[in-house]
Amino acid sequence: MSSDAAGQGTNSGTGTKISKKADPSLALSWSGGKDSALALLALRSELGRNPSALITTVTETYERISMHGVRRELLAIQAQELGLPLIEVSIPLACVNETYDARMHAAFASERLDQVSEVAFGDLFLEDVRAYRERRLAAAGKRGLFPLWGRDTNRLARDFIAAGFQAVLVCVDLTKLDRTFAGRSYDERLLADLPTGVDPCGENGEFHTFVYGGPILRRPIACTLDHIVERDGFVFAELALTRS
Repeated sequence: MSSDAAGQGTNSGTGTKISKKADPSLALSWSGGKDSALALLALRSELGRNPSALITTVTETYERISMHGVRRELLAIQAQELGLPLIEVSIPLACVNETYDARMHAAFASERLDQVSEVAFGDLFLEDVRAYRERRLAAAGKRGLFPLWGRDTNRLARDFIAAGFQAVLVCVDLTKLDRTFAGRSYDERLLADLPTGVDPCGENGEFHTFVYGGPILRRPIACTLDHIVERDGFVFAELALTRS
């Protein structure tokens, strides 16, 4: 693995054992990225709770994680290495709120999630996003849980790296970052290179990541940077599974 592309890597933090039984009342909204991974770590290590399922929205047209653009194949392997069931909610391209709400409502009404009363999120400080989530959950008779809320993002970014996580930038907003950031490893060098005003955790949508190694994964995910593609003002780093 090069320093600026996803791939196989060593990670002394892998192999974490989950001692607490999955909590059927709790699910985790999962994007495959850094903040989701930190939220899961916080749930397990700080709150002593292990979600019973991951919930991920997937764009139908592209068969990829919504916004992040990561292939479903990699998402499935990621969930497998996390040791958690994955529930995918398919949404159309350019999904409107009404359709999104309807798809999520159907997912929560399904047998796989009918016991869930709380959904955890990796949100950090965007009040409007949190308020929206809480309104939609309340309408479905559920509550939101935000284990990372209000934490300093500079510290959180460095805690992520120090914990032994490995991640790569898979989506970059061209209005906020140069296209060369796509495909780079999320490490101290990247943090030092971020322009002034860009949140180190990308909380304002500056970038999105894919976590392929770290203390919550049983083994690192063997993937490589395939190619870079630009679409609708965003640059995506296409990751491909490394075949043995």
